[in-house]
Amino acid sequence: MTKQGKVYLIGAGPGDPGLLGLKAKECLQTADAVVYDRLADPRILAFARKDAEMVYVGKASANHTMRQPDINKLLVKLAAEGKVVARLKGGDPFVFGRGGEEAIELREAGLPFEFVPGVTSAIAVAEYAGIPVTHRHVATSFAVITGHEDPTKGESTIHWKGLATSVDTLVFLMGVENIEKISRELIANGRSADCPAAVIRWGTHPEQRTLITTLGKAAADVKATGMKPPAIFLVGEVVRLREQLQWFDNKPLFGKTVIVTRARAQASALTKKLEAQGAKVIEAPAIKIVPAADYAPLDNAIANINDYKWLVFTSANGVDYFFERLGAAKKDARALANVTLAAIGSATAKALAEHGLTADLIPSAYKAEELAEALAGEITAGDKILLARAKVAREVLPESLRKIGAIVDVVTAYETVADCENKDELIEALESGEASIVTFTSSSTVTNLLEVLGDKKELLNKAALAAIGPVTADTLKKHGYTPAINAAEYTIDGLMTAITNFYNK
Repeated sequence: MTKQGKVYLIGAGPGDPGLLGLKAKECLQTADAVVYDRLADPRILAFARKDAEMVYVGKASANHTMRQPDINKLLVKLAAEGKVVARLKGGDPFVFGRGGEEAIELREAGLPFEFVPGVTSAIAVAEYAGIPVTHRHVATSFAVITGHEDPTKGESTIHWKGLATSVDTLVFLMGVENIEKISRELIANGRSADCPAAVIRWGTHPEQRTLITTLGKAAADVKATGMKPPAIFLVGEVVRLREQLQWFDNKPLFGKTVIVTRARAQASALTKKLEAQGAKVIEAPAIKIVPAADYAPLDNAIANINDYKWLVFTSANGVDYFFERLGAAKKDARALANVTLAAIGSATAKALAEHGLTADLIPSAYKAEELAEALAGEITAGDKILLARAKVAREVLPESLRKIGAIVDVVTAYETVADCENKDELIEALESGEASIVTFTSSSTVTNLLEVLGDKKELLNKAALAAIGPVTADTLKKHGYTPAINAAEYTIDGLMTAITNFYNK
């Protein structure tokens, strides 16, 4: 039986991936093919299946990867092949998204489709700039108008007279290139040249920029400031409310670009915290966490787990990979009933808690020296200790414990390898001066990033370097770099506090 194809015409929203709807996410996760536009955020595309066919059909002004008739034909072809297609469109499919044209062609071909509404930039971008399109006593109506009419029409079908005098708030999408004509028509038809206006570029993104002007000065101000698409042009008294309602570009790290060198699997936690404070984040993982090349020593230790008095973890990764091997041995947390657990810090303790276990010992400061000192007061000569950690790590902990007579077995739970899949973006951000901060969350992120940069290491001098703790800071110093930001608490939250305080001195 031939599989029935179908197309979901999805509104991806204005840019902020957090504004994507739940149904849109579900469609992306099940689609065989994803056809996406220029404004689709990579994190939205990441919801797609790893084996999905990804087709870029982005359209910028005067630069179309694929023209609309060809996009229509592509959707028909994919659906006719029996594929479930997610057609991802910026904003909403029906707000100048040409979703209706695509659906009509699908209907004519006898192929099913569904619309999945999205948050339109006409409202969301204005909101992120602190400008409501309606507001009691100020604006009771608004209109959304294309700023770029179909050039094949011959003449404009926009009702300038009605718009200029009958609608309170006007939102022109894709209107920056035609802003001079738009302003002229509105003024000629009765709108005051002194009417407040705003041009908002890359709305809802960390790169968002807002130009406050007047209708009469808008064209000249856009030219003077170099404002380019994608942007909306908003006209109306509501623009004055930005002074009271501005919120997005008031965030502590707005306008800052932060490079996160953490492993991809762990980067999201730091990325989310940075973005919540308004930063633009470039994830350039300098390390990749991979399984140990040889699990025999760890598996042997697990088989003899009751021989150990203490099980010590120095990272959340060590916890996760240990429990992976525990599961492979057909055991669970019950196997650790007679073992005392030590965790180097709160994140490691949290990882244990996710497996239903409570750390018996956590040092007050989250580094190996402090953990060794805390353990020294708990163990006696002859105690057997299992330390599950990365293949390459500092020897201070096992050496300190052996000095007091403990028998320490160090086993590899995982390995870290150099990895930077978007090296070009990283170098460009450093060379251009866009990067404000480079964060380092371990010594391995330092050494591996320097390896990735190669003969371009000096680029790190163009940004402020942030270290999660003294060990990471010392590694930077050994390579000739002085961190400008040092976390007082050696956690992601501590690093965030240090970064925020750096800009609020």
